[in-house]
Amino acid sequence: MGFLVIFIQKAIGQGIGILYGALGEILTEKSGNLNLGIPGMMYMGGIAGLIGAFLYENSVASPRGLTGMVISFLCAFFCAALGGLVYSVLTITLRANQNVTGLALTTFGVGFGNFFGGSLAKLAGGVGQISVAVTGAAFKTPVPMLSKLGPVGQMLFSYGFLTYLAIVLAILLSLFLSKTRKGLNLKAVGESPATADAAGIHVTACKYLATCIGGGISGLGGLYFVMEYSGGTWTNNGFGDRGWLAIALVIFALWKPVNAIWGSLLFGGLYILYLYIPGLNRGAQEIFKALPYAVTVIVLIITSLRKKREHQPPASLGQPYFREER
Repeated sequence: MGFLVIFIQKAIGQGIGILYGALGEILTEKSGNLNLGIPGMMYMGGIAGLIGAFLYENSVASPRGLTGMVISFLCAFFCAALGGLVYSVLTITLRANQNVTGLALTTFGVGFGNFFGGSLAKLAGGVGQISVAVTGAAFKTPVPMLSKLGPVGQMLFSYGFLTYLAIVLAILLSLFLSKTRKGLNLKAVGESPATADAAGIHVTACKYLATCIGGGISGLGGLYFVMEYSGGTWTNNGFGDRGWLAIALVIFALWKPVNAIWGSLLFGGLYILYLYIPGLNRGAQEIFKALPYAVTVIVLIITSLRKKREHQPPASLGQPYFREER
């Protein structure tokens, strides 16, 4: 029982950051934009949140955890949303290639995070000296009382604020896309922007908002890894391939936010499974770490063969929209 509890906790710890990235990309893709810059925006959100918390904690004599949380949260969201804005200007207004722009944004975001992470370390006194212990501890605070209810409490209530926010956000996003007029309008833009435009929907505004807000949500995944998962520390290239796993999760979840919840837990478990299998060499470990991608490919093949429309990406995904002048 103890082994199972630990494994589930580790899987959730790995999966939540991936879930944020996937939710941001689902919202973006519902507008018809294919943003492969999600990994970069996760780095941007992570380092921006860390910088905000670091500057706050070093500017006051007695920093408060809640204040540090709010500052780092806003810094992470808006910095990553700024990345989404850059992507939007290039692909929506200037009609640049979405794949190339997304990959360039990933390269920029990773470099942005590593550069400012290294600079912040030097400012703090050297590698490993960045200290945002107060804010990091606030993010890691579990649910009071409930987290002490034995194995069940450990599995369900021993996580910080960002873990539960990710689940709530997935549910709210699902309701928004399926139950609200603006959500249905957004889906219409992703399916056929020309038809949506003819119906009076402001296509450009929908694409901009979805991409920028989606970028901000993805940035919270980076904040999660820095604050709740790592306790307020930064390591260059520390996110690994989790940003790409988030994009794979979008496909695995069939563009449905609620599916992404359990999908992220599955991906998190598969990602660390090799740690619990004794005797594996380095090559075998890398094969096990690739399991989430293999599962995604299998799901993609199965759904493609079934050809159900609700299991397919938005029809205009990745295609620029050229409005015809009347």
